[in-house]
Amino acid sequence: MLQTISIARNRLSHIANAISQREFSSITPRMSSGYTTRKIGQANTLDYRIYIEKDGVPVSPFHDIPLFANEQETILNMIVEVPRWTNAKLEISKEEVLNPIKQDTKKGKLRYVRNCFPHHGYIHNYGALPQTWEDPNFEHPDTRAAGDNDPLDVCEIGWQVSYPGEVKQVKVLGVMALLDEGETDWKIIAIDVRDPLAPKLNDIEDVEKYLPGLLRATNEWFRIYKMPDGKPENHFAFSGECKNKKYAMEVVKETSEAWKKLIGGKTDPKDISLVNTTLKDQTGYTSASELNIPEGQDLPPAPIDSSIDKWFFLAGAN
Repeated sequence: MLQTISIARNRLSHIANAISQREFSSITPRMSSGYTTRKIGQANTLDYRIYIEKDGVPVSPFHDIPLFANEQETILNMIVEVPRWTNAKLEISKEEVLNPIKQDTKKGKLRYVRNCFPHHGYIHNYGALPQTWEDPNFEHPDTRAAGDNDPLDVCEIGWQVSYPGEVKQVKVLGVMALLDEGETDWKIIAIDVRDPLAPKLNDIEDVEKYLPGLLRATNEWFRIYKMPDGKPENHFAFSGECKNKKYAMEVVKETSEAWKKLIGGKTDPKDISLVNTTLKDQTGYTSASELNIPEGQDLPPAPIDSSIDKWFFLAGAN
């Protein structure tokens, strides 16, 4: 049995290395609803930016991409920021014009998520729901903490590894409420509608039935992923329970309403850029022809320091 586990780990390591951030420049993006990416600079550098385009026109992944992908509002659009098994902490830049995806920094240095044994980088395709906003002025009655000032986070649990900037169509299954440094940081659990398991997964209990252990691993990962950098273990509201689809959709709608107030000028955006190219009746509308977005570049990624591959064995990972 130990030999079997060793072989499985070796295979996982080979797969993870093959799809690591070093290799994304060679992946041909899969088309999704006319959305494509425009890359500026080299991955793993401070200058790297990924702009989203719709039929060749730059758009904001925060404001322009619709939240819902169908009239019934049962399928949602998701912007992938970080593909599964990668380490670079990529995120939508709230402050920059058209909100491109960039790598987060701390004290001027690029941020990478550490490998917390037995996990490699992020354990899901991680991203955000467009046209949502976790309002830092609103304290949620169930978590007793205000929002984290970001679009709503999504963990997409399908089998296919995504790429940064991919726009997926997903269905919501549940939600966890991470309490991150005193803020409510919702984590929507969703699956790509194209995934072979999607027809069988319709609520959170189906995840445990067909993907046993995944929710437990998700809880563990979010609790410990900051510990290698010297931060304390994270905590969850609801004692770590993953709430069901009905509750999750209520969170989606709450954050959608908060975004509508933001883009409509009813909430002070502070440092958030509201520039968009499709919402002609809303704050921040600007014709794409007036924006000086650089031409796309096909550059190889910059090398990553080998220390990012280190595995951390943590006492909290139980």
